[in-house]
Amino acid sequence: MVEHKGTIVVTGRGGTGKSTFTTLLSRYLGERGVQPLLMVDSDPDESLAEMMGIDLAKQKKRSIADVLSEILEERKMATMSGMTPTEKIEPFLWQESLYEGRDFFDFIGIGTKWIEGCYCLPDRSLGQIMDKWGSNYEYVIVDSPAGVEHLNRRITKKVKDVFNILDPSKKSFDNAARSYKIMKEVDIEFDNYYLVGGYRFPESLVKEAEKQPFPFLGRVEGDPMISEYNIEGKSLLDLPASSPAYQSVKKILAKVGY
Repeated sequence: MVEHKGTIVVTGRGGTGKSTFTTLLSRYLGERGVQPLLMVDSDPDESLAEMMGIDLAKQKKRSIADVLSEILEERKMATMSGMTPTEKIEPFLWQESLYEGRDFFDFIGIGTKWIEGCYCLPDRSLGQIMDKWGSNYEYVIVDSPAGVEHLNRRITKKVKDVFNILDPSKKSFDNAARSYKIMKEVDIEFDNYYLVGGYRFPESLVKEAEKQPFPFLGRVEGDPMISEYNIEGKSLLDLPASSPAYQSVKKILAKVGY
């Protein structure tokens, strides 16, 4: 039986390298035998699947938003009387959205907005599914959208560790402070809140990061192979073990007991 240890959230501004860090985090845990993992892409940009080597179309898997849109358009839930909305939706998401990997992780993604201007139902469905399915996994790992607005939607209510990925800008430091404040205000429980420099974060800003009120764990080393793999559509899980980016992520995670 799997011992569920909690939820890990990776957040930060757009373009900081959240999905890169999330992918390398999953690889590190998988190689250490920490599995199975549920990888959750709550970013509408939907880049995490490709970085993890998943061709969702080939696997005939669709986003939560796409599945919900079809369910509501075809009124598939109308005949399911006596069931809660979550109970009605869950079988469809299990069959249509959950990618069950043969390795160390499964994957599900929220997708783009199903109704213009609103993520309400996809967000609520994702949160309920994570609560219900999470106990089947050692960790649930969430790759968050850019910015802070998504925190108000409280997809996750209880988190073990938050990793805020920094880029070399004042806005990135401001984002880290705002994210922490919002999580407190909306009663998202978390044990630890960490800062990590993304792959564009220079050594010259390390001292500034260390002055922040949150523990700074280090930075992801610049690695040209990251860009090469992304351009060519290769999975970052296949980076050489000697990759500077991967080696730096391993050191960062080891600092906090992973």
